[in-house]
Amino acid sequence: MPFELLVGWRYTRAGRAARRNRFISFISSVSMLGIALGVAALIIVLSVMNGFQKEVRDRMLGVLSHVEVLAYTSAALVDAPALQNKLALHSQVVASAPFVLSQGLLAQGEDMRGAVVRGIDPAQEVLVTQAVAQMPREVLDQLQAGGFGVVLGSELARALGVKTGEHITLVAPGGQVTPAGVVPRLKQLTVVGLLDSGHYEYDASLALLHMDDAQRIFRLEGPNGIRVKLKDAQQARQVAAELTPLLGDDVMVRDWTRANRTWFAAVQIEKRMMFIILTLIVAVAAFNLVSTLVMTVTDKQADIAILRTLGASPSSIMGIFVVQGALVGVVGTLSGLALGLLVAFNIGSIVPAIEQALGASFLPKDIYLISRMPSDPQWADIGPVVIIALVLAFVATLYPSWRASRIDPAEALRHE
Repeated sequence: MPFELLVGWRYTRAGRAARRNRFISFISSVSMLGIALGVAALIIVLSVMNGFQKEVRDRMLGVLSHVEVLAYTSAALVDAPALQNKLALHSQVVASAPFVLSQGLLAQGEDMRGAVVRGIDPAQEVLVTQAVAQMPREVLDQLQAGGFGVVLGSELARALGVKTGEHITLVAPGGQVTPAGVVPRLKQLTVVGLLDSGHYEYDASLALLHMDDAQRIFRLEGPNGIRVKLKDAQQARQVAAELTPLLGDDVMVRDWTRANRTWFAAVQIEKRMMFIILTLIVAVAAFNLVSTLVMTVTDKQADIAILRTLGASPSSIMGIFVVQGALVGVVGTLSGLALGLLVAFNIGSIVPAIEQALGASFLPKDIYLISRMPSDPQWADIGPVVIIALVLAFVATLYPSWRASRIDPAEALRHE
């Protein structure tokens, strides 16, 4: 074993001869623990944020289409057959389905809620929308043209207090002009099923009708948009850019990332800020090594002087304390890595146990969109965390080590 590594390792361990040695070793252990907790906290937080983003994204894509082709106004129409033929020419397009999109008010007794009303062709919609494809077949069979059945988001149905088989009233925008004035256009609908996508925002606002019924209610002669499913949802932005010149200037092409751009931008900013804040915690823990090593250097002046008189060079003395600090940093970082991964991979069972013990809910469903704590550890985040912790620990050793190498043997031994 190299001389510097051997002596540095002995200085890191607790000494039995002197109480001061045990105290210094305790301070080293505290520094090591601080680094471990900082690294673990950083890994856990980043994993949870990754999991949160992935969970919400997947649930969004269960309701949203990868790409939407829309008319520029809700009253305008699109030539669905012609556009679908053009879409089929792109290698990334798996399927497409026309739809009617509008807004309205749903009323049940004295309760009234705004809703996004989407008219769909069930036979084609199951090819492009995961949430619809997962609905029971008997529910889709009841979405027949002329039947005026409606599938409500589960949270929307709960807010209106309606169940399957009950009736609600749809108030369409625009109204009807009569000699008595403008009268709202009302249509009674039958609730034939509930949609539970797991995403609160859509479950609380979405209503699905048959496309023909939606056209009659909103007085449209055809669909005003087309939903498109791609082979790879992550390529949606690039595919949307390629489809724009292919489909012409009469329609607007929008991918799912732009439809929720504000939310995803906010998550990325929060992730960066949390990385910076928690990295500062790791930095504070790492620079505790400075005080630990300074105390060690002060305590070991006589030892350093003896080593110098025996022929040890200043670089060897410096190496001893670099090794001591690096060992604390490496052990602390690896311990934090192990702890962080252990918690990150098991957070789905840890958090419910804590919630049950405290009688509290950390993720109210109506606020955080999901009700369970997700986690998605990614090495692209973990790698930089480990490297930064090791670099900070190494940098923290430089000044005390340099100070140890500058000790004058004669001056140190004169006071012994």
